[in-house]
Amino acid sequence: MLKYLIPLFIFVVMAIFLALGLKLKPSEIPSPLIGKPVPAFSAPKLDDPSQNLSPADLKGQVWLFNVWASWCVSCREEHEVLTQFSGQKAVTIIGLNYKDDPAAAKNWLQSLGNPYNVSIMDQDGRIGIDWGVYGVPETFVVDKQGIVRYKHTGPVNAEQIQNLFLPMIAKLQAEA
Repeated sequence: MLKYLIPLFIFVVMAIFLALGLKLKPSEIPSPLIGKPVPAFSAPKLDDPSQNLSPADLKGQVWLFNVWASWCVSCREEHEVLTQFSGQKAVTIIGLNYKDDPAAAKNWLQSLGNPYNVSIMDQDGRIGIDWGVYGVPETFVVDKQGIVRYKHTGPVNAEQIQNLFLPMIAKLQAEA
């Protein structure tokens, strides 16, 4: 009898963990990067692969790091919001084009608009792995010292820009 109860017990424990995990909203998934320096990278720019961008180039400014791809349906959902937000020039927005074809990414930005000050390429996904990317889109807020202050998983909407991102960016920009 005991040999049947052990697998049943293991199944019940796994089902409980699965149920708890399914209750989390993707945007509530914690990031181990919060409060830590951004992962180091040097990546080619999408519009000029002969030039690279690294976090050192952004020291001293608050910036958003938005992970996106032309094949991502949710990225298309948030793209108009990011484009409108970028028009406010409230913060530098860096795009990480994740596991995408550069030609498709360029076409996507040309047809839908380009909200990014700079977009860099991560064709093999290594930068995304270092940043703990679960999927696209994801958006990080980075302070002037290069410390990750916030991570948002999933598409950003206008309400979140207004009520979450803008106040956080203003606070971080006011800090010395």
